[in-house]
Amino acid sequence: MRRKTRQIRIGNVLVGGDAPVVVQSMTTTYTRDVKSTVEQIHRLQDVGCEIVRVAVPEMEDAVVLGEIKKQIRIPLVADIHYNPELAMEAIRQGVDKVRINPGNLLEGRTSFERIVRAAKERDIAMRIGVNSGSIDALDKQAQMQRIQVRLRADGTLEKTDPAEARRIERERLAERMVNKALEYIGWCEELDYHNVIVSLKSSTVLTAVEAYRRFAERSDYPLHLGITEAGTLVTGAVKSAVGMTMLLADGIGDTLRVSLSAEPEEEIPVAYEILKALELRNRGVTFVSCPSCGRVEIDVIGVANEVEKRLSKVSTPIHVAVMGCVVNGPGESRDADVGLAGGKGKGVIFRKGKVVRTVPEDQFLDAVLKEVASLLPEHEARLVYPEGGIQDITYTHRTRDEGMNLPLAARN
Repeated sequence: MRRKTRQIRIGNVLVGGDAPVVVQSMTTTYTRDVKSTVEQIHRLQDVGCEIVRVAVPEMEDAVVLGEIKKQIRIPLVADIHYNPELAMEAIRQGVDKVRINPGNLLEGRTSFERIVRAAKERDIAMRIGVNSGSIDALDKQAQMQRIQVRLRADGTLEKTDPAEARRIERERLAERMVNKALEYIGWCEELDYHNVIVSLKSSTVLTAVEAYRRFAERSDYPLHLGITEAGTLVTGAVKSAVGMTMLLADGIGDTLRVSLSAEPEEEIPVAYEILKALELRNRGVTFVSCPSCGRVEIDVIGVANEVEKRLSKVSTPIHVAVMGCVVNGPGESRDADVGLAGGKGKGVIFRKGKVVRTVPEDQFLDAVLKEVASLLPEHEARLVYPEGGIQDITYTHRTRDEGMNLPLAARN
């Protein structure tokens, strides 16, 4: 059961209440570079980003926000720190939301209340962001603590428990984060402003989870989920998936961002995979592929990666399988809308559980994408399967006798 929260509007997107969990990202460009920023936002839109945030560290970035907003289709959020004048200019430029950490604003509450009044007057939303690093980082000594043993006078051994010490520190920090968030909300409510969403982020998964759970018990404002500074593509995806799944499975979370040290377009598929795994969203391709093993006699990894890449802009829910052996291949392929079960230089193409045809290895990509395109709306079909078909083959040939050989395109 989803936690029932207030519903707010960010531009044309509803967040909270009975709205679906919304997927967000943040640009990596210098915002003042309007052309590059807009181009990156367009790429994010193409892969399913529903709200986008841009950094506004200086006034040169704030004054171009209106121009950026004119050229994009999704709500624009200004990320503000320290200088309240940047938030005031962002609001004048017509952004759909400002992200504020009241704890680091110059002149504190006075500045925050100016921003709240301006947001209320323009009827735009605000995210109150509380990060563990801006409250107090976990005590470094507690983090590095190891089990220590000492001999008591009675001859017995006494052992420390660093895990317990870290748990206590984590709970204390989470409580401080929640109390700060509730204090800032109180400032908003005193000004009769309620168009608020809250985030309680930490780079430590369990700290973030603890803070979000505690807040959810004490307030009905919607929550933006995130594990901040999560890491590179693999590390960040794993940490985000672990933390967000713990919360989403409890019904906590109204919008989310998977923060990765990667191109922002990489964040969106990870976010949707988390939501699809929990059956909270049903957008785009549900992709199944085998991990490859010594039974496999096709380059299943190459084929699977290429198929997934070419389907990245599909928003229509569709189930696709790329399998490489006779053990699991036929079953998984029959269960999919479109499936490939390959082996020994050829493969069987399935469509809705029925065998369509058998094709040679150098036609795998063309055959799979052609079948997928036949099930999609016309505008998406053209993206997946262009006129003239798929000519370029990037994967390699493989047999048990020969191992992995040259790319198929280079064998001739």
